[in-house]
Amino acid sequence: MSDATYDVIGDSYNRNRMADRRILQQMIELLSLPAGRLIADIGAGTGNYSNALAALGYRLIAVEPSETMRKQAFRNDSITWIPGVAESLPLEDATVDGVIIILAIHHFSDIRSAAKEVARVCPGGPLVILTMDPRIGEKLWFYDYFPELERHVYSVFPPLDEVIDVFSSAGRWSARAVTFPLPHDLADKNMHSGWNRPELYLDPVMRQNTSGFALATPTAVQAGLAGLDSDLKSGKWDELNGGLRGRDSFDAGFRFLLFRA
Repeated sequence: MSDATYDVIGDSYNRNRMADRRILQQMIELLSLPAGRLIADIGAGTGNYSNALAALGYRLIAVEPSETMRKQAFRNDSITWIPGVAESLPLEDATVDGVIIILAIHHFSDIRSAAKEVARVCPGGPLVILTMDPRIGEKLWFYDYFPELERHVYSVFPPLDEVIDVFSSAGRWSARAVTFPLPHDLADKNMHSGWNRPELYLDPVMRQNTSGFALATPTAVQAGLAGLDSDLKSGKWDELNGGLRGRDSFDAGFRFLLFRA
């Protein structure tokens, strides 16, 4: 994805893409690093998770290519911001104690190059990745309204086994996958976070802060929104999917991956 696309989805990003406490908790458990250690946040966005970790006593290097995203970051003395891309990290060899990549690998132009770079700057790990694979998990009604976005998701998110193989090979690391069902009240409103709250998708700012909507053709988006709005008003959506409103979580294919030597 180009820097220009990051700039488009980055506008007002902090309004909808706040750090979620459950993502943060799982990340910390997998990193298993004491406070004070230095962590690289690759594809840091506006730094929501960097700031959350800094608040717990960690030191961060936040690497982000988009100037628009970096400008929205809340400044913190424990975070060093660096413009750069995952495929060519502006860091010296073996300089960090851990690495996080949170919902960012689908933006990388070459995950093999990115994996080699991560192994270079943090050869022993731990590396914690949060990604998703639409080929696994439960079927999501969202794609019935937005088939173009479904095709996009399948095209940009690599199969989980491929991600595991690429990063394991680059660092000669062991790998562990942890299922992360999306909570019913996810604060980090990614494109799948409205699984039980379909009204979220009617918010244009929410849509703007997701790369899938940002890259979709306006015609496809408007057609999907019209159908969804109609089905919500008529009650059809709730007839078909209303049971989701009472659920605590939904497995949309999101997985944490832990890599370490």
